[in-house]
This record gives sequence, structure tokens and C-alpha cells, in this order.
Amino acid sequence: MRIVVTGSSGHLGEGLMRTLVERGHDAVGLDIRKGPFTSVLGSITEREVVRSVLDGADSIIHAATLHKPHIATHSHHDFVETNVVGTLNLLEESVAAGLGSFIFTSTTSTFGRALMPDPGAPAAWIDESVTPLPKNIYGVTKVAAENLCELFHHLHALPCIILRTSRFFPDEDDRHEVRGAYADENSKANEYLYRRVDLSDAVQAHLLALEEAQRIGFERYIVSATTPFTDADLADIRADAAGVVAQLIPEFPEVYEKLGWRMFPGVDRVYVNEKARRELGWEPLFDFRTVLSKANGREDIRSDLARAVGLKRYHSEEFADGLYPVKA
Repeated sequence: MRIVVTGSSGHLGEGLMRTLVERGHDAVGLDIRKGPFTSVLGSITEREVVRSVLDGADSIIHAATLHKPHIATHSHHDFVETNVVGTLNLLEESVAAGLGSFIFTSTTSTFGRALMPDPGAPAAWIDESVTPLPKNIYGVTKVAAENLCELFHHLHALPCIILRTSRFFPDEDDRHEVRGAYADENSKANEYLYRRVDLSDAVQAHLLALEEAQRIGFERYIVSATTPFTDADLADIRADAAGVVAQLIPEFPEVYEKLGWRMFPGVDRVYVNEKARRELGWEPLFDFRTVLSKANGREDIRSDLARAVGLKRYHSEEFADGLYPVKA
């Protein structure tokens, strides 16, 4: 099977390419940046590049995008051109080339304002039934791209699976207050409770979507580590996350004390992956219990694949606030 991966020089793109090549697939990587698994240099905004790379392909995994950290360095037009027009180019040329499936990497950032409950309200329980309320140009353009995928499935019966992935990037947190208050590994471990997924698990979800796309036709799935919380915990985790985690995972306080780590005071949303596990047969290997055990043994909490891909950075320069533009 010949599979095209856009964004092949990025974190997810390289993870996908490494895994596809290891499994014996004919994988073609497209990116505007050079990378060890990028075979075609070019932009998804260039129609001729897209047409050429899809010639002879069976399926595509579209992971190329401008991300939230680019908001302060790129214009709204840049976001529309890459995330919307680029996706439209790929969809139109996929139909013309007769591709068998189109897998689109979206983001839980599409939910936007739905992730922000009022002060004193319970945490938000985020599954696929929640209506996205984008709060920035990144979310707006990813929702628009999702809707284009749905339209092309409706008009052309192109099998399209949308995967709304939570955080898998290895970069330090993009929030200054989190970077200043928590060790990087500590904050990432905390996020496995409600808003993070390991790169290897994200890759596996994409490959399962590739296998199941023709059977499913069209669907959206949340891709995030399995949370230990239930909807009955939502009020308590908003006010006292550490207390709830200690009840669910009794070894948690001792391990965190040993490591000198702290839990976030409260959790404002929980991403629910039940639909992806049920319908795709996805079984993520990394969750809070996994990383807690690894951290307790002084092991790296990342998967082998995440370590192999390593750190790439969203920006090639330093800013007044370090890795991120001050506005981000």
C-alpha cells in the first residue's frame, strides 16, 4: 500500500513515517521542511505538488498544519491558506486520484470555549457529542477543514476519518505560568489524567483509522490517553484534583512526594476516548498509571517512538519569553 503522509518532518508525521516504513509500507513523506523521512519537499498549498505526490497513492494521512504556537508569528491568512485551502487541495486531488481513504489529523483545540467552564462549575466532560466553539484562528481553521472532509465524504463517498488528538508534543508547555511553576515532566505526567496522549498511541490510532476507514465511511474521534476519571468526578476534580487522584490511585501521593512533583490544583476538562477505543479497536498503552510507574522507577515517561522522534520545536528562533512568542 502506498501511503502519503503530509507534515512528515513534524512530530506526528515522523512518528507515522517511521512506523509505516518499519511495517513495510511504501510511505511517501511531504513537508515544506527537510526531515529524515521527508521524500518530497513542497507545500500542500501548491496544487501541482499535491497532484504529483498523490499520483499512484492508495491513501493519505494529512498531518500537516499550522499549530496554536504559530498564532503570534503567522497571519490569519496563513492559517486559512495552510489549514483550509491546503486541506481542500488534498481532498480534491484525492478524489481525482481515486484514493481509498483520507485520514485527517485534527485537534481537541477545536472545542475551544467548550473547554472553559464557568468558575465554580464542574469540569467539562469532552466527548464527540460536544459542539466545537473555537476560540482562535487555529481552532476555526481546523473545524473548517473537518467540515470539508465531511463534505467530500458526502459528495464523493471518500472515506474520511477525523482524529481530534490531544497534546503529544515534547516541547515545554506553551503557558508561561505552567512552565514557571512545574517541572516539564511533572506537568506532562499530570496531563495524562485528562489532556495528553503519547506519540506512539497517536500513531497507532491513525493506523487503525487507515485500516477501518472504508468500513466506517466518515467519523470523528477523540484521541487522548484513557482517563481514570468518570463523569461523577467532574465537580471534585475541578476543586481538588489531587484528592480525587489519591482515591483512585493510592500510590500517587507517595510517588509524587518522592519525585518532588505536584498535581495541578484543579482540572477543567476531561477528554474521553471511549468511542475511539470501541469503534477503532484502539488500545492506548500510555495513561497516568503508566507514566506514574515509569517515573517512580526513574524511567523516561515517553515511549521509544517519542524518544526516537525527539524534540523539533515549533519555531526556529528564541523570543523574549523563551521558546514561545509573548502573545502565544
